[in-house]
This record gives sequence, structure tokens and C-alpha cells, in this order.
Amino acid sequence: MILVTGGRGFIGAHTVRALLDLGERCVLGQRAAGPPPALVNEREVRDGRAVVEPMDCTDPGSVLAVGRRHRVTGIVHLAAAGMGASAPLDELSANTAGLFTVLRAAREWGVGRVVVASTIGVYAGVAGPALREDTPLPVGSPHPIPAGKKIAEIVADVAASSGLDVVAARIGAIWGPLGRPSSPFFAAPRLVHAAARHAAADGGASVSAVSPAAPGEGGTPGEAAPSYAGDAIDMCYARDCGRALALLQTTAALRHRTYNIGGGRAVANQEVAAAIGRAVPGAAPVLLPGRSPGAPAVDACLDISRLQEDTGYAPGYDLDRAVADYVGWLRAGNSR
Repeated sequence: MILVTGGRGFIGAHTVRALLDLGERCVLGQRAAGPPPALVNEREVRDGRAVVEPMDCTDPGSVLAVGRRHRVTGIVHLAAAGMGASAPLDELSANTAGLFTVLRAAREWGVGRVVVASTIGVYAGVAGPALREDTPLPVGSPHPIPAGKKIAEIVADVAASSGLDVVAARIGAIWGPLGRPSSPFFAAPRLVHAAARHAAADGGASVSAVSPAAPGEGGTPGEAAPSYAGDAIDMCYARDCGRALALLQTTAALRHRTYNIGGGRAVANQEVAAAIGRAVPGAAPVLLPGRSPGAPAVDACLDISRLQEDTGYAPGYDLDRAVADYVGWLRAGNSR
């Protein structure tokens, strides 16, 4: 079975779904108790193809206990301390300790491969429109998350040199079912949620570029940062991200230790708004013209050629299909 740490979380749930679709069996390791995510069906639980196990990556005993109950053949390590839930040093300490625990368990269990989640944020400070895995990274980081992921990549590289098959996945801006309704990093989730709400309430209505903020999003209380038409970011739909991680776990031989997971191009807010208008006629968001103050001179994107060449990955959701799928998910009664 493949252990997905954080398997009940946003990206974890999509990774589990993709692994199940590939015929794998999964252990969903999660610190918080609860049922399997909505993407896993009851039959898969009854048949033992998807099993939720209580597990705290900072507690070696709870992790090793999972290996005594299941034959773990691979690990996708996505579990992490909640963003901003603790002081930065405490967060770094917990995440690094969790990674060491997972890698030691992998060595004891003799797993085939460990895929470790990294982030597009490690490229902060790198110039150029296309971000490649072989680009030298600056030592410093502007935020605790990319700082922690750089630590994780170094630790993973050391583990790989000792004989473990360890791969780092630098994940871009992910959006879609089960994700945050609003992100402090890009506008798409908030715009789609607003369109779905307006469509349900009004049968289709124009959505303002400024809407109530979700916890953690920038702006003054009760306001979200305005959305500018020209702002762009590399976006990857959650179902595609899950499949990319599943392929990194299951592909027989990989030629590299680091892979980007993203859409491969920068998508502007005006493109997202247009796709929303096509999915929900009359609900296209009204955006502010131009680009936001402080927007980068060049919109960077993740080069995903390594991922495509080594695993055969190709995005299954273009922007129109992704928006339509996300709107349909939300209008079916799902809150996230």
C-alpha cells in the first residue's frame, strides 16, 4: 500500500484519488481523526483499498505503528504543520522532525520511493520567465514555508545519497475541490466561489472584483485584496496535481530527484474571469484594469518538461474544463 501523509487534506485527497484510479491501495495518514475525504467512495473503504490511519509525523511511534498494520510500499509525504498555526521556528521544527520520521520509517520498511512535497516558493528571487529544476536557488527565503521546503529538499537529497529513492515535488498554485475558498496568493478560488454563490442565489449575476475576505487573506477586515485583470500566476488544477504526484510515485524509473508540478504557463485573472463567464453565463467577475501595484515585471511559470518526459504526464483539465468542474462541484452542495 502507498502511504499518503496528510491523505485527508486538500492535495492529499486528490493524490489518493489518483492513486486509486491507477489501481493502487492507499493508507491515508492523518493526525486529525475523521472520515475519508469525499473523493474516496464507500466501496473503496469497505474493500480496504483506502484506509484512514491516525498518525502524527512528529511521533515516530505512531508512524511505525502504521507499518506494522500495513505493508507500505511507497510514501507520498504531504503532511505539514498548519500555515501560521504556530511560531515560524516551531513550524520549521515540526515539519523537519516529521520529514526525518517519515524517511526513517521508509528505510525501516524498505519502501520503493518517497515523494516529498516542496513548493514553487523555493524559486523566490530567481529571475526568468521559466522556472527550471536545475536553476540555482538563493539561500534566503521571504517566508517560512519556502524556507522549510528548502530544508526538506536538502534532507531528501542526503537521504537519496544514502540509498533511499527520494523525489522532491515543487508544487505550484493548486486550486479546485476541497481547497481553500480564498487564497492569499491568487484570485482564482475566490472568484470561482463567488460566481458559484451568485449563480445559485441569483441565477447568474456579475461578480465584483472585491468580495468578503476569508480568514488569512490580505486586506482590511471584511475586504479582500482587489483582483486585477493582468495579474497572472502558474495555476494547476487539483485533480491534475494529484495525478502528477501519483505518477511520480508509481513511474518505474525516474531520471531526476526534483520535479515541478504546475500548469506550465502563467494564467491571467482576465482568462479566469472569461472562463467563469462561459461556465456560468452572466457571472463573469468584474476585475480592475491592468496589474496590481508591485506585480512582477515578468510572470514566471514552472517548466514541467521533466515531469512530462519522465512520467508521461499531461494536464487533463484546461482552464475551461477546470472552472466548469469546480463550479459544478460547489453547486452540488460542497462548501470547499
